[in-house]
Amino acid sequence: QVQLVDAGGGLVQAGGSLRLSCAASGRTFSSDAMGWFRQAPGKEREFVAAINWSGGSTYYADSVKGRFTISRDNAKNTVYLQMNSLKPEDTAVYYCAGGAYGPVANRYAYKYWGQGTQVTVSS
Repeated sequence: QVQLVDAGGGLVQAGGSLRLSCAASGRTFSSDAMGWFRQAPGKEREFVAAINWSGGSTYYADSVKGRFTISRDNAKNTVYLQMNSLKPEDTAVYYCAGGAYGPVANRYAYKYWGQGTQVTVSS
């Protein structure tokens, strides 16, 4: 059974940092692009960041560019999202996604999803 387990969310003040992790089990994702998405209450799930299979290419939403960094450790089958300079508008449930078979910024291109981890940024 394939599982993606998101972790690392929490409550942080504006300007603070958090590091999310996504640990995969059941299959290796070392050949797949991986992504992070987020969903705030009452809003659609939106793209945050993605990384190609080797980690050599990364992609970011304009709203997080320069503040968030996605990385991966294929030996650990784990993807990370380092979030710095957090803003209240970053508050959302963050989801890891794997097994992309289409454009990495398209949520419908992913086959596997984590359960989500809540990130709350207070002003």
